[in-house]
Amino acid sequence: MGNDLKTASTERVSSLEDVERIFQLQKENRWNIANTSTKERIEKLKKFHTSILLHQQELRDAMFKDFKKSSHEVDLTEVMPVISEIKDACHHLKSWMEPKSVPTPLTLFPSSSEIIYEPKGVVLIIGPWNYPFQLIGSPLVAAIAAGNCAMIKPSNNTKNTSDVIKKIIEEIFPENEIAVFTGERHISNALLEKPFDHIFFTGSPSVGTTIMHAAAKHLASVTLELGGKSPVIVDETVNLNDSISNIIWGKILNAGQTCVGVDYVLVHESKFNEFIEKSKKQIEEFYGKNQTSWETNPDFCRIINDKSFERLRKTVEDSINQGAKVEIGGTFIAEERYISPTILSNVSIDSPVMQEELFGPILPVLSFKNLEEAIRIIQRKEKPLALYIFSEREDRIQKILKNTSSGGVVINGVVAHLSNSNLPFGGVNHSGMGSYHGHFGFKAFSHERGVLKLSKLSAIKILFPPYGNHTKSFVELMTKYL
Repeated sequence: MGNDLKTASTERVSSLEDVERIFQLQKENRWNIANTSTKERIEKLKKFHTSILLHQQELRDAMFKDFKKSSHEVDLTEVMPVISEIKDACHHLKSWMEPKSVPTPLTLFPSSSEIIYEPKGVVLIIGPWNYPFQLIGSPLVAAIAAGNCAMIKPSNNTKNTSDVIKKIIEEIFPENEIAVFTGERHISNALLEKPFDHIFFTGSPSVGTTIMHAAAKHLASVTLELGGKSPVIVDETVNLNDSISNIIWGKILNAGQTCVGVDYVLVHESKFNEFIEKSKKQIEEFYGKNQTSWETNPDFCRIINDKSFERLRKTVEDSINQGAKVEIGGTFIAEERYISPTILSNVSIDSPVMQEELFGPILPVLSFKNLEEAIRIIQRKEKPLALYIFSEREDRIQKILKNTSSGGVVINGVVAHLSNSNLPFGGVNHSGMGSYHGHFGFKAFSHERGVLKLSKLSAIKILFPPYGNHTKSFVELMTKYL
């Protein structure tokens, strides 16, 4: 009977009353959670780990129902990254939580200074649909490690996955510590009205603006993981046999619905034709020799909803009408929300496919004559979440790095930087604000609190009024020798 009740609760859509009630419960409980020890937090993370593995098949089934995501891709891109974050946090949490001693200026001698890490309090995590478990689970690991209470809103576009997430959380956490909310936009709006201590959002730049506006009402801090048109530069020094497989994988992964996925490629004109032909062959190696094999391939998922499908179809059609050429693919099946792996050539920087982040299995390929031209194209657009450079020349790599800005960079590869928890993952300006993964995630959900332990022997009393020559002499001395 207990299992039946638990299942029923995961199917119940959250109400506005739930939002108010649970927010108050978490506000009352936040100091209890803040005072948990390293050992207690690690135990919670281990329970989360165990529960993920227990419900792994349910996550696979749910994401297949939501958008026909392959079970292999679920394991690779959803489950494995969250478990990796848990293991990293468990291994390093003791050192992360320890106060960090910092130098104290001579003016305060012989006092001491340190930084302590305190939880932000009650946090809101809003997840997207494209990686519906990973992009809830990874920030949640950081929130737990930092000692926060958390309210979670998964995407309404992946309802089956959201139900499994809710089930996992309810089995291991009380609602006054961590709670999951399902439902339509009115639930999200109600959550955003609450005075959270921090809001973590993954999604589009347009919605990110709304999140930031809501946070500003309560002066809440934010972490915004957004997106953008992440470019690839391929210069003439590259062996395409080594680079094509990386680029095509990074484009077609999750049917192109990846925030750091390859959005467009800039290829040196001397390599352009070879790049197109080898990319076609690579698609066939990955997904089969013809259209039928692509449609039936279990490793190729679907577009998330009709709105996204129609947006992509119109964008491609408009681009073709303006001169773009379909090199391979170009098939759209509305009833299945299926878009074939598609490569477009003869694309200009003013083409519709070059205006906004595509978020689909469509790859525009443009040529450039010299590196300065490629850099100018990137500079004209908003700062992307990722930049991918394929070159064997270190001087060219450095030139690109010094003349572009992006959230992260991979050299001679794509997407792989997400798997290194020692690197900060996050955007810049249009592509986001703040970063997480590993220690960076712990700090994103923590307040770095400066603590000065003032000694009774400190000379600070010299600075107290009434001011006189002793004050002047002290200031002059410190100014001269500090």
